[in-house]
Amino acid sequence: MSQHTHSHDSHGGGHHLHGGPKVYGTVLAALLALTLITIGASKIDFGSPSANVIIALVIATIKATIVALWFMHLKYDKPVNGMIFASTLFFLALFFAYPYIDTNSRTDVKPSNWKGPAYMPDSGSAVRGIGANFPVAPAPGTKPVAPAEHH
Repeated sequence: MSQHTHSHDSHGGGHHLHGGPKVYGTVLAALLALTLITIGASKIDFGSPSANVIIALVIATIKATIVALWFMHLKYDKPVNGMIFASTLFFLALFFAYPYIDTNSRTDVKPSNWKGPAYMPDSGSAVRGIGANFPVAPAPGTKPVAPAEHH
């Protein structure tokens, strides 16, 4: 049997450094600063819940990009690996987009043969926010009204 020596250096040359303590310290400082910014932003009301979510997602995207570039070494890797990573994120977003669009396009989440109370407590503000016509909850101490029969 012959002995084969394999080199893991595919670039044919010497050893190349992927950062070092100074780079990783800077990346750590940036991630910690962005975490503090996220905490600070969570305590500020930007006018609507969707604005707060968008700001949090933008900060999280910046943090994820930093992690992907330096800790996953995409910054130092072949460009095709970055394209594969980006296409993976695109298809993941597509995977989540269709159920999101489907769920938010519904105006009434109750089935047509609903036999429960005339109102649905805790039934999702997202559905109510797009114009659903939910019955009003009864006053405290009164009985709920049965739903109208569909014929």
